[in-house]
Amino acid sequence: MMELLFWLLLVPNAIIFCVVFYNYLTAPRLKNDKTSSEKSSEHISILIPARNEEQNIASCLNHVCCQTHHNLEIIVLDDQSTDKTADIVGAFSQKDSRVKLIAGTSLPEGWLGKNWACHNLSLKATAEKLLFIDADVKLTEDAVTIALNIMRKEKANMLSVFPTQLIENLGTRLITPLMNWILLSFLPLRKVFTSPSQSFTAANGQFILINRNDYISIGGHEKVKAKVVEDMELARAIKQYGKKIITLVGDSTVDCKMYSNYADAYNGFSKNFFLGFNMNYVVFFFVLLLLHVVFLLPFVLVFINAEFVLVILLVLASRVLIALISKQKIVLEVILHPIQMIILLIVGINSLIVTRKKKAEWKGRII
Repeated sequence: MMELLFWLLLVPNAIIFCVVFYNYLTAPRLKNDKTSSEKSSEHISILIPARNEEQNIASCLNHVCCQTHHNLEIIVLDDQSTDKTADIVGAFSQKDSRVKLIAGTSLPEGWLGKNWACHNLSLKATAEKLLFIDADVKLTEDAVTIALNIMRKEKANMLSVFPTQLIENLGTRLITPLMNWILLSFLPLRKVFTSPSQSFTAANGQFILINRNDYISIGGHEKVKAKVVEDMELARAIKQYGKKIITLVGDSTVDCKMYSNYADAYNGFSKNFFLGFNMNYVVFFFVLLLLHVVFLLPFVLVFINAEFVLVILLVLASRVLIALISKQKIVLEVILHPIQMIILLIVGINSLIVTRKKKAEWKGRII
């Protein structure tokens, strides 16, 4: 029995390691290459929805305003903030005429907050390319230039980036790295671009660059107005219409401080986790349990049979490679893996509960 269990755990971990190793070698990265120094004259609209972002918006705008690509407009929508977000953006607009502040309006029935904000931003944009970024994103000065060059080189209709996550405390480190672990363990990221199949779909709303005409043709954010994981739905729509999307990791070019504490990370992942898998409740719960059998149980069984150390080495080798791809601390990712798996189970169950009861809350709104 123990021998059978050993092989049942070894084989899937070996397969996952192969996927991760493939991503280590091939995952598209947003970084300079031989063509990235080329300059483009394209007009870009950088669109930033902001709700109670006084802690992040100044840093975000500082980085955006310093882009080497100068032909751009920067539009920030203040989504009925109750803090100083609008004042900070207003001060930037006084110093840089490219920065524009617009006020968000009341949320119509059937819309979610961010989707409504992005829709209104798109209506104000005048450029042929739209770049949606979150207010907690930081761009290096050549980020837009590199993204444009990759998009042109690959002839993609949409480009999305999973930023390098800035993690400042243990609470967020217990949850935030799980996003890249799931992404890079189960999805050969290059296939998002090379395969027309919707099974290979990934996008991150923290950074989405899209041709204006393509955005309009797929229905824009209005098409996904009630979707919590609107970024994934936009990506699926791109593929449904036979268009190309390329998804990259941020490398050292795009950073994001996604969450500032454990509670925010817990609520944020609970909001998106179940819906991101795009499956029914029963199947998701089965998958959740299976994940923990495959990636956590070996750490228990090794105390019964030392052979399971081979399975553990595969698990940890995958974590090392993912940490290298996503610019995270290798030692901490290895040490914290069992704890993160336990938290993943808790977050997954909570995600099921809040989604079924429609009680997920974000930025002071029920979604």
